[in-house]
Amino acid sequence: MSSPGDRLRAAWSERPIMIPGVFNALTAKLAERLGYRAIYLSGGALSAGWAGVPDVGLLTLTEFAEQAGLLAAATSLPLLCDADTGFGEAINAGRTVRLYEQAGAAGLHLEDQILPKRCGHLTGKALVEPQAMAEKVRAAVGARRDPGFVIVARTDARSVEGFEAAVDRARLYLEAGADMIFPEALESADEFARFAREVPSPLLANLTEFGRGPLLGFDELAGLGYRAVLYPLTAFRAAMKAAEDALIYLRDHGTQRDLLGKMQTRAELYDLLGYADWEAKDRGYFGGDGPGA
Repeated sequence: MSSPGDRLRAAWSERPIMIPGVFNALTAKLAERLGYRAIYLSGGALSAGWAGVPDVGLLTLTEFAEQAGLLAAATSLPLLCDADTGFGEAINAGRTVRLYEQAGAAGLHLEDQILPKRCGHLTGKALVEPQAMAEKVRAAVGARRDPGFVIVARTDARSVEGFEAAVDRARLYLEAGADMIFPEALESADEFARFAREVPSPLLANLTEFGRGPLLGFDELAGLGYRAVLYPLTAFRAAMKAAEDALIYLRDHGTQRDLLGKMQTRAELYDLLGYADWEAKDRGYFGGDGPGA
């Protein structure tokens, strides 16, 4: 049986893939049902949706790994995970790989920011020296037990040191053993195209909303040579806005009756959960007659 990392590599090798961020296990199940070929654990979504804190490096490695395990167990899709800066120096990045592998993830991405880190599309970022990041990449590659486990190197250099620095860093990280490059916060379609020409590697594009870059179409990015496109917070943002609208309506009208058409029904929820399968298992434990027979 192929490993999660092998399945992720096979997916983008066959054709470019869309990778939606999933903010809980049920969303992961929904993504699989809808035909996506991989899923993503976003540090921003985890920080905001699970802990209610900003994405500035407040959560720990074990908290990330625990959530990765829940998502990986909920679906057969390969899971790519945000690993921030590796939760420390090179030796810590190696341990991060081990824990993510144990959780069932297919791969992770490391970024070249210093702590406290920032969202890639905000100001105030600062970067480690290129060689320090290369050391983290080498440590991550050396730590993996499964050679298929995917190591993605993310560079935030475009908005800190400029486009050329981002290209130079990407090439260095490839030399250190990265499997894929993630150029964060490119600012135009021309920059996405130029980066793809200058960095001969599998590339990951990030299409987060309300950021520095344009929301290019998936087919356009695939045509430029990007093998995977992240949508890290799309479902999360849509769900939070829907929750806000529903709570406002309930507060102001005193009833949810008119919201039923916008809700997932009980039957739809139970179907997604596989409720009938759990009932069948439960009956089977009691010889088909149910408890208390």
